[in-house]
Amino acid sequence: MRSFAGLAELAAAKGEHLGHSAWREVTQEQVAMFADATGDHQWIHVDPERAAASPFGGTIAHGYLTLALLPAFMAEIFQVEGITMGVNFGLDKVRFPVPVRVGSRVRGGAELTDVKNSPAGKLVKIRMTVEVEGQRRAACVADTLSLYVA
Repeated sequence: MRSFAGLAELAAAKGEHLGHSAWREVTQEQVAMFADATGDHQWIHVDPERAAASPFGGTIAHGYLTLALLPAFMAEIFQVEGITMGVNFGLDKVRFPVPVRVGSRVRGGAELTDVKNSPAGKLVKIRMTVEVEGQRRAACVADTLSLYVA
């Protein structure tokens, strides 16, 4: 894990890749719980028998489930000391180039792409890339925005 002593040290790292999270398996149980939480019970996510005959060869995680893993990945990759809070400010761009098959292992990578002054602190843009073990293309690329307040 990379640790920054404060917002000035974080800002000085603009343009740097901050590291990767650990690999974690995406399970059918997670997908089912996400389907229940969101009401998205499309068969490609929750019906393993039907999904086996699909072009994916099995169930796949919801794109938004993949996106929802980003905060956990970010918490494993870096931390900023000396702040009173950090809040999710939104997303600039999100893409899901390839699906995540249930049973796959994924990890997040973080690149600090921008840091801007804000009246409340620093608005930080991190490009998060979700990799699928053994695949060349990423499953998700998202430009996240966080507001860090000293």
